[in-house]
Amino acid sequence: MIREQVRRFCALGPLPAAKPADLRRLKEIEVALQSISAPVSNDEARLLVKQFGPDDCYGMAWTLIHLIETAPGWPIDDCLENLSNEWVRRMKETAERSAR
Repeated sequence: MIREQVRRFCALGPLPAAKPADLRRLKEIEVALQSISAPVSNDEARLLVKQFGPDDCYGMAWTLIHLIETAPGWPIDDCLENLSNEWVRRMKETAERSAR
């Protein structure tokens, strides 16, 4: 089951680069991200992991990581496949260190 808050956040698209910043859009994304309460479901984590952008977007990428990691099945292998994305790579490295 995917909650409406997660759908709304994902509909805004991936996190934008911090600069140049459209402050109105950043605020909209921030409010949508903050509306998602933890824990997220495994299916929600699968959607959220696709929302990372090119940088930390004023810390929102870190908020997104912490939210994704609350999924009950974390780490979810199919969420950790896009290693070209820095944030997915970080989560995979963290998961591997935690498994030791």
